[in-house]
Amino acid sequence: MLKSAFIGAAALAIAVAGPARAADPTADTVVATVNGTDITLGHMIAMRDSLPAQYLQLDDQTLFDGILDQIIQQVALSEEIEGNLSKRNNLTLDNQRRGYLAGVVLDDTAKAAVTDEAIAALFNERYSAAEPGKEYNAAHILVETEDEAKALKIEVDGGADFAALAKEKSTGPSGPNGGDLGWFGIGMMVKPFEDAVVKMEPGQVSDPVQTQFGWHLIKLNEVRSAAAPKIEDVRDELAGELQGDAVEAKVTELTDAAKVEKMVDGIDPAILKNSSLIDN
Repeated sequence: MLKSAFIGAAALAIAVAGPARAADPTADTVVATVNGTDITLGHMIAMRDSLPAQYLQLDDQTLFDGILDQIIQQVALSEEIEGNLSKRNNLTLDNQRRGYLAGVVLDDTAKAAVTDEAIAALFNERYSAAEPGKEYNAAHILVETEDEAKALKIEVDGGADFAALAKEKSTGPSGPNGGDLGWFGIGMMVKPFEDAVVKMEPGQVSDPVQTQFGWHLIKLNEVRSAAAPKIEDVRDELAGELQGDAVEAKVTELTDAAKVEKMVDGIDPAILKNSSLIDN
């Protein structure tokens, strides 16, 4: 059920455990045997936890039956080759085991790094003592050429209404709204635009400013101090930073502590393309 090519369970030599179950099954509870190999409830839970989200939308009975059938088939199929693995098979299993175990270490490290105390400490470090940033309310007129922008600047300086010119001349999506861009903070606009805005005074209209979108005339309406974020608003960001730092530190710590000897002198890196070396 979890794969399109399931093999019928009836075709396999299976003996499903028949005795009455204990009131409270555990991870060690045997739910089936395949040629004498036990399949436990723990095996099923581990498989469920690794499934893509789409499968978890199935009802409990369908998912239970599908997972059990899947593991039954895997056991039956794996026994066909167990004890007769090729070099490629063994090497691939080695890599997969190492990769999985390394992932477990890093997952545990990332989870342990995120505590309420750590989040609060990083929040205080990042925001409590920091000067509040600024937010800007501006409008602009976007045209294709510098000459057009210069001509419009002359009109504005001569008393023409900025919003009316934006509605008539601007090629940007804000044009119909008089060029209004609303409030924005540092990092929200492209660099040349932002650089011009932070140097302006409220009410001022800039000289033509070039960005990858064209040429702008910018009118700065207002400036205000940005409100400090609440810890809930940036919790995910802070958690990601804590996790990234912890994972990087763990990799460095364990790698630096390991006794590593490289014996690669004289080996041509292109040899990795030679798959025939493990095809036996």
